[in-house]
Amino acid sequence: MAGLLKISRRSLTLIRRYSTPLIYSDEVRTAKNDNKPIVALESTIITHGMPYPKNLETALEVENIIRNQGAVPATIAILKGQLTIGLTRTQLEYLAQAKDVIKASRRDLAMVVAGKQDGATTVAGTIISAELADIPVFVTGGIGGVHRDGEKTLDVSADLTELGRSKTLVVCSGVKSILDIGRTLEYLETQGVTVCALGESKQFPAFYTRRSGFDAPYNVVDAEHAASVLNAARSLHLSSGIVVAVPVPEERAMDEKKIETAISNALKNANEKGVRGKEITPFLLAAVSKATGGASLDTNIALIKNNAKVGADISIHYQKLRINAPIQSRGLHTSCRRMSDVLVIGGANVDRTYRITEENIQPRTGSMREDRLKRIYNM
Repeated sequence: MAGLLKISRRSLTLIRRYSTPLIYSDEVRTAKNDNKPIVALESTIITHGMPYPKNLETALEVENIIRNQGAVPATIAILKGQLTIGLTRTQLEYLAQAKDVIKASRRDLAMVVAGKQDGATTVAGTIISAELADIPVFVTGGIGGVHRDGEKTLDVSADLTELGRSKTLVVCSGVKSILDIGRTLEYLETQGVTVCALGESKQFPAFYTRRSGFDAPYNVVDAEHAASVLNAARSLHLSSGIVVAVPVPEERAMDEKKIETAISNALKNANEKGVRGKEITPFLLAAVSKATGGASLDTNIALIKNNAKVGADISIHYQKLRINAPIQSRGLHTSCRRMSDVLVIGGANVDRTYRITEENIQPRTGSMREDRLKRIYNM
């Protein structure tokens, strides 16, 4: 008697989908086992967004804000080729001072992992990682977008296309104001991304400033409202993401004319130096910080901390909705992927094989034994 496990093509797809090359920090692993709300965080803000030691201080403060709200932070990075969900303090300290860390978007992930290198995940890279780890809420400072003169250069951030094919809710302070905000909103619409401003107004923020001159299609009044939108999107099995744009705290917002002058000068300087591709954003942010005497960096830090609080609140409200949802409406994304659950794939069938070990068997014609042998050998 032999056991046979039959696995369908769909089951094999599920195995491939849920067997991912991730490692979790003890804190994140425990949170997943206990069904606690988790908030994903990117790591390029540490390696390319701020100088040391400000980058480390900010990363630690942001994580603590999320913990104090009642959620668990999961900073994501690639360390020596290993995609890591949740970093220890030692790992954060290492990343904050490491040299030659690669900005890892979708196109870079496989190369960095295969080369066993260090990689800091961009917004796009973090969205992919958060999807693999089943973390529905991700907090960042500002998302990428269509660059100014993007209609000529075709310089469009991979963040936008990733948002169009993910289910992640991204909390940010809008699009970085060094970009073309109007065209970015148009691109997000084409990708089917739900864009909401947080608060009573639909005014879309512009990172350093609270107003961009453009309206978001929708607004959510608070974190609970945002969580309900996420829950509805998951229930509908939508394959596109959500952007919740949070205005920078008013006391930290910068003067619109001053920041626009600094950006224009930085763009001109970048063009003269031939700065292109993924190096353009950190170059512009550094140039703007210098031009504003460090004020833009202070605003950057303030908005990230504020976004962390909002993101943690959304994650907490969403987790309550997910846990309290009827089992039939939760869907595969909320039940099978918990580390504490058991996923049964396919079915087990038992085949019986009969073998004749005696020699020279002479069945008697018309006997019950002959009938049995005929059935066995399909005679």
